[in-house]
Amino acid sequence: MLEEVERWLARRSWSVADRPLDRLLSAKQDTTVSVVLPALNEEATVGEIVTAIRRDLMTDAVPLVDELVVVDSGSTDRTAEVAARAGARVVHRDAILPRVPAVPGKGEVLWRSLLATVGDVVCFVDADLKEFSADFVSGTVGPLLTDPEVQFVKAMYDRPLGDAPGQGGRVTELVARPLLNLHWPQLAGFVQPLGGEYAARRSLLERLPFPVGYGVELGLLVDALHTVGLDALAQVDVGVRLHRHQDGQALGRMAAAIYRTAQLRLSRGHLVRPALTQFERGEGGFVPRTHAVDTEERPPMADIAEYASRAGRRNTGAA
Repeated sequence: MLEEVERWLARRSWSVADRPLDRLLSAKQDTTVSVVLPALNEEATVGEIVTAIRRDLMTDAVPLVDELVVVDSGSTDRTAEVAARAGARVVHRDAILPRVPAVPGKGEVLWRSLLATVGDVVCFVDADLKEFSADFVSGTVGPLLTDPEVQFVKAMYDRPLGDAPGQGGRVTELVARPLLNLHWPQLAGFVQPLGGEYAARRSLLERLPFPVGYGVELGLLVDALHTVGLDALAQVDVGVRLHRHQDGQALGRMAAAIYRTAQLRLSRGHLVRPALTQFERGEGGFVPRTHAVDTEERPPMADIAEYASRAGRRNTGAA
């Protein structure tokens, strides 16, 4: 590990307990905080997450979060209804920036959420978490409220797989961590580089391109490093993350998209064949199934006319 990374680990890695809520509230002052949950068919878990955030971080006694938005990316179950009933503002992905046709993918939803929120700090939380703790929000937001030099904060946690502790995050260990260590060794200290729970200053997020699919977490982390430097990045231990695990083929598609995202950042070139073929056993033997690999990226939100217009109205004090 680079000496720079060892110093960073000592300086920029914390526990959620290092910043009690009263300290965060004192430091918050006029800073506004938005929490975004990207959601696709998460009726079983999204309500509990929204309820916990509202109960623990959106009360008169603890007004840490100012805005809680669930962006529904086309759910066919009761995700939107459950989230709204629990107290979130629910916005459909296609209703945000409708002049740009939406494409499937988590990164697409996160990118569009910048137009659906107004907070100075934006915190992303996956909507499939089980036994959710509001520490995921207060932990990642905390350094941004207490340290003006910090720009981007990832949650770190243990990810059990069934009864086996620490065995979750298979794509992280097999794909993302080797890529980061080999090509971006400054990022080797991140425990959960692909984790979906992180917070950042809007002023940074609006300057970054967003891969539309599974590569969004790696892309944002690498681009944040190049934009603001390692010392502006941090991580906070929030305990244990429990969620729905995907099957091996889904993980394969995720891995391909992440590799593609890394390749683009290494060369800014183009893949000859951005597709992944996998195999399923059928009645007559193994059947090939080919899937497109996410190749599209959205430009920095600051380059979008509607966003720039909104920012201009805010700066001039217009309604």
